[in-house]
Amino acid sequence: MNRRELLAGKTVSKKAKSRTSTPNASRQGTPYHSDDEGETSDTTQWSSNSIDDLIADSRDDTPPDEWTVYLDKHISELLDRKRSSVQGREDSLHSFNVGLTRHFGKEEIKSKMNELIPSMLKSVKSGQTERETVLALKALALMLITDPSESFYDTVAGPVKSIVTDAQHPTSKIAGIHVLSIATFYGGATVEETESVMDFFLEIASSDGSAIDEADNAEIVVTALQEWGFLATQLEDLEESTEVAMETFVDQLDSGDAGVLIAAGDNIALMYEKSFTEAESDDEVEEDETENQLHANGNSNSGNGDMMVKRYTVYRQKHRLEQQLAELAKASSKRLSKKHRKSLHMTFTDILHTVEKPTRGPRYSTALDEDGNEMGSRLKISVQSGGKMTIDKWWKLHRLNALKRLLQGGFLEHYENNQVVFDTLPVEVENE
Repeated sequence: MNRRELLAGKTVSKKAKSRTSTPNASRQGTPYHSDDEGETSDTTQWSSNSIDDLIADSRDDTPPDEWTVYLDKHISELLDRKRSSVQGREDSLHSFNVGLTRHFGKEEIKSKMNELIPSMLKSVKSGQTERETVLALKALALMLITDPSESFYDTVAGPVKSIVTDAQHPTSKIAGIHVLSIATFYGGATVEETESVMDFFLEIASSDGSAIDEADNAEIVVTALQEWGFLATQLEDLEESTEVAMETFVDQLDSGDAGVLIAAGDNIALMYEKSFTEAESDDEVEEDETENQLHANGNSNSGNGDMMVKRYTVYRQKHRLEQQLAELAKASSKRLSKKHRKSLHMTFTDILHTVEKPTRGPRYSTALDEDGNEMGSRLKISVQSGGKMTIDKWWKLHRLNALKRLLQGGFLEHYENNQVVFDTLPVEVENE
C-alpha cells in the first residue's frame, strides 16, 4: 500500500521517497498525557475534536436521585422509533450516552439490551445524519462496557466495520474504529478475531488512511494506532506480529503530526515492554542484570523485583531507532504548538527509556531517592477518594487512555463502581 504524507513538508519515509506525495494539511491529533507533576487531567476526549462537537456536551445536569428515571425515559424514546424524528433520536441518544457515561447503569439497561442493540444498529446503518450515526456508535460502546456480552462482537462487528470502510463522513469512520476496538476487547472476540481486527487497524495506519479512502487523514491514523495498542494489551505473545507492526510504527515516526508520532511511539514502547516476560523455572537466570534479563521494576540498583527475560528481538536496527527517538525527545519544530512540543519531548523521553531498558514504564525517573534507588515510575492518577494509582507499565497506560477516550469525565465513577472497568485496569489505589 502506497504511503502519503500526513503533512506537507514532513520528512518522508523510505517507502514514500520513491513516489510523489500529495500535500494535504492534516487535522492535529490531541493526545492524552500528564502534566508536569505526572498527574492526569480529566479532559481526555473520546476521539477527535470534530467528533466531540457532534457528541458534546457530556455534562449531566440531572439531579443525582433522578438520573435513573430520565435514563428509562430516553430508553423508551429510543425504542419507539416510529414516533421519533431525527432531531428527537439525536437528543435521546445524546441524553442516553450522558447517563451511561456519568453513571453505572447496568441494572437500568440489562433487561433492555436485546431491544436496544438492534435499535442502535439501525441508527448506525441507516442514520439520517452524521450525528445520529456517531451517537449510536458511542451508545453501543457504552452499553458494552456497562453490560458485556460474549455475543456482542458477532452481532456488531460486521455493521461497524462497514461504517469504517464505507461511511461518507470521516468522523463516523473514526467512531467506528473506536467501537470496533471496544467490541473486540469486551464482546467475546476470539484471539484470531482480535488479531484480524488489529491487522485491519495496522493496514489503515500503514496506508496513512488510504485503506479506507481517507488518505492523509491524521486523525484516522491516530485512532487506528491507538486502538491497535489497546487490543495488543490483551494478547500474551506478539512475537509473530512484531516485525510488520514495528515497520509501520517506525515509519510513522517521520510524520509531521504530534498525535501520530505519540501514538506510534506509545506502541513501540508497548512492543518492547511485551518482549520481556517473567523468568520461568527452566530459564537460566544469572544473578546480575544483562541485556537479556532485567529486574521487573526497571531498577538495577535496588535488586528487588522478579527477573524479566527477553523472549525475542523487537527491532533489529535498535541503535538507529534510539537515535530517532532521541531526536524526537528534543524536537523543536515551529509547526508544533508549545503544548504539543512539551508533550512530544516528555513522551519520547519515556519511550527512549523503555527501548533502552524495556522494564522501565512511562514517566520513569532515574533520579535516586535517599536510599540510592531510582525513583521509578511517577505517573500518578488521582481518584475521588483522595488516593492515587500508579501507572507504571505501558499496557496500563494504553488501557487507561482507551477507557478515558470512551468514558471521559465518567471514568472515575466507572472505575469505582463498574467491575468491568476495574478488571481492565486492576491498579490498587494508594492513600496519600
